[in-house]
Amino acid sequence: MIHNAQEVQNDLAKDHPPVVKLHSKYGKAIWLLSELDATNNIAFGLCDLGQGKPELSYVSITHLESIKHAKLKIPMVEADPNFDAHFPMSIYFEAAKSNKRVTEDEALLAEAALRLS
Repeated sequence: MIHNAQEVQNDLAKDHPPVVKLHSKYGKAIWLLSELDATNNIAFGLCDLGQGKPELSYVSITHLESIKHAKLKIPMVEADPNFDAHFPMSIYFEAAKSNKRVTEDEALLAEAALRLS
């Protein structure tokens, strides 16, 4: 992810696929991240807080790590070890805008790819 961020900073911008998927354990929030700054703190990607308005944005990894269950004090944001991106970020974003949520549905992503081609 740091390499992806460096490419963007050096005007070698590419439409990188997401590298990692983070999600809230008990909520609807999802982050598909493709870039990470050199401090390993600020990531860029598709952010969906579950309110029907997914957006491309920056997010603090420190902040996500600090979100804990009120009583149990366990982390509330975790990585999806089974996530495997098959499309660049623009396709995930297009599909998310159309569906008002992040999706991994191959048919919806393929439709988004067709719209962007």
